[in-house]
Amino acid sequence: MSPLVSVIITTYNRCAMLKEAIDSVRSQDFVDYEIIVIDDGSTDGTEKLFKDYPEIIYFYQSNQGVSRARNQGIKMARGKFICFLDSDDRWLPTKLSHQVKVMEENPEVPLSYTDEIWIRNGKRVNPKKKHQKYSGWIFEKCLSLCIISPSSVMLKKEVFKTVGVFDESLPVCEDYDLWLRITARFPVFFINKKLIIKQGGHEGQLSHQFWGNDRFRVQSLEKIINAGILNEERKKQAIQELINKCLILEQGFRKRGKLFEAQYYQNLIRRYSQ
Repeated sequence: MSPLVSVIITTYNRCAMLKEAIDSVRSQDFVDYEIIVIDDGSTDGTEKLFKDYPEIIYFYQSNQGVSRARNQGIKMARGKFICFLDSDDRWLPTKLSHQVKVMEENPEVPLSYTDEIWIRNGKRVNPKKKHQKYSGWIFEKCLSLCIISPSSVMLKKEVFKTVGVFDESLPVCEDYDLWLRITARFPVFFINKKLIIKQGGHEGQLSHQFWGNDRFRVQSLEKIINAGILNEERKKQAIQELINKCLILEQGFRKRGKLFEAQYYQNLIRRYSQ
């Protein structure tokens, strides 16, 4: 019999953190789940950890990035609902039970997400106003930055048939890209409870590996603008956000003496300003 929830944990050289993430799932007060760990090419002995967790489905792949790892987990998942957990994050014990209840009471909603506790360099910090979270039709709220944390979501597996899976060409902001595709088509439900712990500031954090992550958000915005799925109002909103991001990127690349890249974003501004 298939589990109701598939929990997909992706990891790369985070053995100590991974154990905490796994234990936070095993401590849930909801038990109808499977855990799938996709190891994206770890070289730190991560595989040895699973001698202590024989019930966990462990899959090793060569290092191909978080999107490929999550997509592999989606292929393997048997549950009606899918949750992602980054190996540097943790869940509080009632996370799954709260979300299953919300998803079953709101069948029109394909995705729910929760509030979160932020830990940066070992200290608790407060999110800024721009990180405020919303329920309903929130496409416009998702344009500026990624307000939905992957570790906080629960999705219906069937939604991927409509919107597609993670874009493997994106080294970061792959979650931003997916949330745009979902919120352009569906309402979502925000659970106003802090049910996950997000840990940041540590070495190896993906979002810190590139300057100008808005480059990848611009790529996602171009895709969805040209996909033919946005109504006129949302298309205008997406174009304006693309222009805003291109202005910042153009100035940033110019300051760094990267004139070819600056010209590229200047050309995008011209194209979408017409």
